[in-house]
Amino acid sequence: MNAIVALCHFCELHGPRTLFCTEVLHSPLPQGASSGDISGQNEQAEEEEGGIQMSSRIRSHSPAEGASADSSSPGPKKSDMCEASGCRSLAGGHPGYVSHDKETSIKYVSHQHPNHPQLFSIVRQACVRSLSCEVCPGREGPIFFGDEQHGFVFSHTFFIKDSLARGFQRWYSIITIMMDRIYLINSWPFLLGKIRGIIDELQGKALKVFEAEQYGCPQRAQRMNTAFTPFLHQRNGNAARSLTSLTNDENLWACLHTSFAWLLKACGSRLTEKLLEGAPTEDTLVQMEKLADLKEESEGWDGSEEEEKPSSQPDVVEGQELSKCSPETSLMPDCNSWNVAHRRLSVFRSLRHMRQVLGASAFRMLAWHVLMGNQVIWKARDMDLVQSAFDVLRTMLPVGCVRIIPYSDQYEEAYRCNFLGLSPHVQIPAHILSSEFAVLVEVRTATRSSLYPTLFDDEQSLNKYEFVVTSGSPVAADRVGPTILNKIEAALTNQNLSVDVVDQCLVCLKEEWMNKVKVLFKFTKVDSRPKEDTQKLLSILGAAEEDNVKLLKFWMTGLSKTYKSHLMSTVRSPTSSESRN
Repeated sequence: MNAIVALCHFCELHGPRTLFCTEVLHSPLPQGASSGDISGQNEQAEEEEGGIQMSSRIRSHSPAEGASADSSSPGPKKSDMCEASGCRSLAGGHPGYVSHDKETSIKYVSHQHPNHPQLFSIVRQACVRSLSCEVCPGREGPIFFGDEQHGFVFSHTFFIKDSLARGFQRWYSIITIMMDRIYLINSWPFLLGKIRGIIDELQGKALKVFEAEQYGCPQRAQRMNTAFTPFLHQRNGNAARSLTSLTNDENLWACLHTSFAWLLKACGSRLTEKLLEGAPTEDTLVQMEKLADLKEESEGWDGSEEEEKPSSQPDVVEGQELSKCSPETSLMPDCNSWNVAHRRLSVFRSLRHMRQVLGASAFRMLAWHVLMGNQVIWKARDMDLVQSAFDVLRTMLPVGCVRIIPYSDQYEEAYRCNFLGLSPHVQIPAHILSSEFAVLVEVRTATRSSLYPTLFDDEQSLNKYEFVVTSGSPVAADRVGPTILNKIEAALTNQNLSVDVVDQCLVCLKEEWMNKVKVLFKFTKVDSRPKEDTQKLLSILGAAEEDNVKLLKFWMTGLSKTYKSHLMSTVRSPTSSESRN
């Protein structure tokens, strides 16, 4: 964890002062600086009877070069130090402590002040704020403060008993400084518990010393019997004592180094970053709902009577690869074998491939009908060809808008499917052929074998086919069309984009327009806004054109049941709406 832990003290002569701090060094130390070892779990401090048992497994604490108070570090001048080392942790010439974590090759360095000028300024400011303005009620307890420029601070102030101090106690704080605000806030419970344990340990040791001194020479009675003298004169001879004197622990700073080093290591290990993919997309929600429905249907089939005959009518596939297969009635082979054959014999590899085969104008007409939700009919002898065409075209639509009958020997109405595969002998009603809400793709045998050259060596050749695209409402070449269609064509014609990149572009475009669909659904179906407001909303969404409005209304049918039910359940009651107004 990239942070600094520091012990601070409020001196009555000099104000807030940093006594001891531990920082993390990722870069190698200067030569000649040996180190102790922190080896994983061995350095873990253990809580016992309300205190922390300082770990003694750091086998040696070697001086770190350049950390001396008399060096050129940015620390306070020697003339500012208390005479009795009340503002000093390490003795003059003592350069500090270093511990090495072999697992991560990180070094934990402890000294009185950070050597880096910028770090010294940050720690100094945090120290002053923790012991002056940023305190909790009662002046003892945890608090959080900071900003982006000077870092964020977790501070815990506390008192240490001192029989010679004014009020018989001195004011200290332990602060943790880091630049990551979220990480520090999430670490609050952990830091509070561990730092509170260190404080309890210090206060417990100081209390024993205080009680022993009071028993031997009670200061309260002595002060009451002493004639009044100016406070400055009185305290001149009672300069702040060092923390080692108050706790009667000569190894105090080595123990604090151990505790602070473990605190930095443990706090950095307890939280790990994970890549979150965000909320599930509408396609994901719809697929989950389809799987749940299929599971219920399969349970129903298992419980049905064995003599019950399945329906001879083709099943509709909504957002799925294939229809349900039945050996007795399906026109296709077994589902598993069909999947294998389909992957092996796919004819259309991508939208770009289909556009090259059909031609730009025919593909635009076909894509327009697909996006508008009109019925797309393919007539061909080759079922693999029809299935591959549907697999490619469906990528332009949300999963909830896809209803497929892969291959049938009779015409099916548009309400049952928007993708329909037919054998060549099937008769299509005349009103469908002349309808503006349907498009027909007839796959015929080509008159010239070189009409459609092979684009890929490993695919089934298309040079034997001729594709005729007809509709009762042909799309004019100069028609603007829906915005998403123009963007799709731009991506397909950009040869700098690979097929995989185009696929990702389609995903992003569908998500963009599904978000617009959600806004429109909430605005019209849930809030029931008037038409004038709806038109304003469509203009803001950049979808005021006729084709865009039709597309949004069709795509609205592809919203998941989960999303719709969530919106309906959160509709405000008339009472709350009136109070808001």
